Amino acid sequence: MAPPSDHRSFTIAEDDDQIRLDRWFKRHMPDVSFNQVSRWARTGQLRLDGKRAAPGDRIAAGQVLLVPPLEAALVQSDRPKKVRPNPLTAEEEAFVRSLVIAEGRDWLALDKPPGLATQGGTKTSNHLDRLLDGLADDDGNRPKLVHRLDKDTSGVLLVAKTARAAAHFAKAFAGRGVMKVYWALVTGVPSIDDGLVDLPLVKQPGTGGEKMHVDEKEGQSAKSRYRLIDRAGNRTAWLELRPLTGRTHQLRAHMAAIGHPIVGDAKYGGAEAFLTGGISRKMHLHARRLRIEAPDGSKIDVSAEPPSHFAESLVALGFDIEAGRALPTPSDPARSPEVRAKRAAAAAKAARRSRKGERRSRGSGGSSGSGTRPRGKR
Repeated sequence: MAPPSDHRSFTIAEDDDQIRLDRWFKRHMPDVSFNQVSRWARTGQLRLDGKRAAPGDRIAAGQVLLVPPLEAALVQSDRPKKVRPNPLTAEEEAFVRSLVIAEGRDWLALDKPPGLATQGGTKTSNHLDRLLDGLADDDGNRPKLVHRLDKDTSGVLLVAKTARAAAHFAKAFAGRGVMKVYWALVTGVPSIDDGLVDLPLVKQPGTGGEKMHVDEKEGQSAKSRYRLIDRAGNRTAWLELRPLTGRTHQLRAHMAAIGHPIVGDAKYGGAEAFLTGGISRKMHLHARRLRIEAPDGSKIDVSAEPPSHFAESLVALGFDIEAGRALPTPSDPARSPEVRAKRAAAAAKAARRSRKGERRSRGSGGSSGSGTRPRGKR
């Protein structure tokens, strides 16, 4: 049965490539129930490129979907617009737009200010995830979070414009296919200028999962690199930090564990995390740089300047911000001294085994020869 002429036509977007048809309705026509979609399918009213379609069919970008008419209040364009609950004020929309520091076809990079939570919670109604409505496109599709920063941590935060880009970035973050560089002020000065903190972390009992602590037996592997940028005597150090794993509060917990809590981090450093002399009591942890591959294969490399309280502390302590900017790009963790040493040891061990096996082969063979070869040193 051919569909009536009043059917609406939608072209499947790249963002929806290879998802199930019922998932497409859930994304773009949430008012249409699964039962209704099934009824349309049974009666031949759903068509993909002119052919009958079922709710479980996988759809492809570029296909044309024909959908029976609904009430006039529903879809008015090629892609249904989504209604935003609790719309933002004009001031909120202007604020979130001001946070954008870089943009690509599939992504936006924001400079998150300190004090703004990434996501909401029981006692948190003002958060970045809500403000992302202010960055929605003309069809009402809002960007999607792909990672997060602590409320009091500032700096580069990436969001994806499409579900496909979000999946790509999520995989990269989970697989450590991203370079994250932080700046931090810590109390005291580490004895090693360039070090690796390798201490397992686990949620601390009795804190509701809001605090981590080192646990050699039960903790999950957690590794962080640090480099000294500058020091103010023995009072404080300006460090470049790189989390090589992604545990909750990893950098904060690691710095406190080695006796150098981040300035302003009362949760992990207590009273020792604060400096006198007019230094701000806010957290001095800033996501300075993010480098990752975009879905189209291009390279994303975004940096953010530290917030005002951090910059003022640098000046007050006599640090030159250019020293941080001029620091060479961190090496790939796969090329770190520790990894190179382990690989060299493994290669040497494999070579010894190979030579040993070769000597055994030569010693046991030779049935047609004049005898076995001596196993003397070469």
